[in-house]
Amino acid sequence: MSVEVLDAATVFNFVDDEEAFEISVCDRFAHLDTNHDGLLSYVEMLKELQCLRVFETHFGIDVKPDPDELARVYDSLFMQFDHDSNGTVDLVEFKEETKRMMLAVANGMGFLPVQMILEEDSFLKKAVDRESTRVAV
Repeated sequence: MSVEVLDAATVFNFVDDEEAFEISVCDRFAHLDTNHDGLLSYVEMLKELQCLRVFETHFGIDVKPDPDELARVYDSLFMQFDHDSNGTVDLVEFKEETKRMMLAVANGMGFLPVQMILEEDSFLKKAVDRESTRVAV
């Protein structure tokens, strides 16, 4: 994890850079596709969904969530990715939903810089890294 400063433009620029975004999405998809069948099952995506820590903390303090409620949230998140409701997520669905989520984050963030703690392999961290190398050049 690292502390980074970013704003909506950082995220928008990353998503608009089709090559950088495509590489990041394909890398993440390949990492999640543990059986290498070109599809993500619920089980394969569950670890990724759990990393989102949707409501497992309360002001940074871990709280024990209701397991049934947590399962419903993860099921709902998986369904967001599974656009054709066939029980798996293909690369196109994964990319489209990831893009939609990134743009939603950017729209909610605004254009004033914010400081965030980011996981090293997260899409937001990749956006920050892309922006910092682009500015440095």
